[in-house]
Amino acid sequence: MCGIIGYIGPKNSIPILINGLKRLEYRGYDSAGISFLNDGKVSVRRCAGKIKELESSIKSEKLKSPIGVGHTRWATHGKPSEENAHPHRAGGIVVVHNGIIENYFELRAGLKKKGHKFTSETDTEVICHLIHSYIKKSKSLEEATKKALKHVDGAYAIGVISESEPDKIIAVKKDSPLVLGIGEGEYFLASDIPAFLKYTRKVIILENDEMAVMTRSGVSISNILKNKPVKKKIMQITWSPTMAEKGGYKHFMMKEIFEQPRAIADTIRGRFSIEKAKVNIEEFSLTESRLKNLKKIFLVACGTSWHAALIGKYMLEDMAQIPCEVDIASEFRYRKPLIPRGSLMIVITQSGETADTLAAQREAKRLGAKVMTICNVVGSTSAREADSVCFTHSGPEIGVASTKAFTTQLTALYLFSIAVAKAKGKLKPKEIKSLFRDLLELPEKVEQALQCNNAILKIARKFHRVSDFLYLGRGINYPIALEGALKLKEISYIHAEGYPAGEMKHGPIALIDKDLPVLALAPDSNVLEKILSNMEEVKSRGGQLIAVATEGNSKIQSRASHVVLMPKTNNYLSPIIFSIPLHLLAYHISVLRKCNVDQPRNLAKSVTVE
Repeated sequence: MCGIIGYIGPKNSIPILINGLKRLEYRGYDSAGISFLNDGKVSVRRCAGKIKELESSIKSEKLKSPIGVGHTRWATHGKPSEENAHPHRAGGIVVVHNGIIENYFELRAGLKKKGHKFTSETDTEVICHLIHSYIKKSKSLEEATKKALKHVDGAYAIGVISESEPDKIIAVKKDSPLVLGIGEGEYFLASDIPAFLKYTRKVIILENDEMAVMTRSGVSISNILKNKPVKKKIMQITWSPTMAEKGGYKHFMMKEIFEQPRAIADTIRGRFSIEKAKVNIEEFSLTESRLKNLKKIFLVACGTSWHAALIGKYMLEDMAQIPCEVDIASEFRYRKPLIPRGSLMIVITQSGETADTLAAQREAKRLGAKVMTICNVVGSTSAREADSVCFTHSGPEIGVASTKAFTTQLTALYLFSIAVAKAKGKLKPKEIKSLFRDLLELPEKVEQALQCNNAILKIARKFHRVSDFLYLGRGINYPIALEGALKLKEISYIHAEGYPAGEMKHGPIALIDKDLPVLALAPDSNVLEKILSNMEEVKSRGGQLIAVATEGNSKIQSRASHVVLMPKTNNYLSPIIFSIPLHLLAYHISVLRKCNVDQPRNLAKSVTVE
């Protein structure tokens, strides 16, 4: 959550800061602000609300400065207000901060006793005052920042500017993402790459306890614990700036739904050979002997990624016949998990920065497990800390509600399941080749599935005013029922529940009446007859039935008022195909209800606090 942007160079920093903050809106926020140096003096402009309000408030001032920092805040300490908005200042020191300072209350009390006056309720202001308290006793701004951070417990990514050294930005990272952009005679600081992608594709990813000192002549980086300089590799980002923009669609979410054929193709490209009936397991940074000796797999994730984990369990247990456990990340480390030798934890995370998932990942490593992460963001914390990584390569996902990141996670899990099954001798080469052929056809099948958009819009128009929704699925598609319900809740604020269809008679059937829409997932599978029976139970009680089924299904029309047909694929890939109409339904209902599709209330893209 929250966004940081910083700039130093020959240009006017103000429009760069505003543009950078706009590129970070997807992270979720409730206030925004910038700070810059003008004639050697620090100036701060902040407001509660959206960036456009901040932009409007400063429009008439014609501000100019070659150095500045900006921030979008999502409230953790103190309500959304101008006083609590970042940047924060103490004397001539200004700080922007992402993360949580766990001991801020004690630090604040101690600073107050020394005469420091606080103007906000935030934990961040403590950092500001701590640096200010050391600035006169230190040789430089970086030394004062190091001294201050020795007292701080918690997670932080900070940017610091000071009147005493007006040609410098200090950046420090600990358990919260921070990246540098390296331009031609100009340098950028941000919490995520899209903030400065318009200006440069050269990126340095900061690690924990690293400090960057940015001046107009360059960047130097050191480890503040070891007090040693660090040589960092500059990465070249291959995304085009337009990949992080809407590309003509009304919302990022719609753009990302329609990017799925390309995203899936990028995920599978170069990762398997049909001729050899082999997954290129080097792509997972694993060896065949390691896979062969696996005894158990733990899958851990949050939100939509947890639904991917549930589907991954079906794939792995069915293909590779290896026992799997699935945990919500926020529960994993508090239940004292038993991790036997020969276990692998698979962490699934779009951003690679989700606090609960990282905590679970670290706990698993502490307990002796090897960790693989399936992640979309190169250089993210989860990717760096894992023993092995599978990047999904789906490109930046801006909409808070995950779509293409979800389906590429499933694609990666499909490939990994085949790799484990082959290593354990559970699949024959002929079977593997058939699974690969289905995978090669998947981008085209997804393209076909997207053609249901107009049919889904008609259904959305009929049901967008309801207050409740029920989704039913069985087997590997039960998690897609959960996913459909989650998407509807997230972006349209309609109460929705996903249920295993066979469980309906144990409670949810009491809810069914003429006012309750029920969406049933009915792909061709070994449980098709079961789901058809469950649909009859809904129909006989007057429920308004929507069915998503495989094309050619002649039994579905008489059982549902609204039918959406999907192209046929194998059972393992059906969740990818069947998630598409559910994501589209949530999207269209949200638009019809005039909700903020890309930035739903109370939610953020990257949940970097527990």
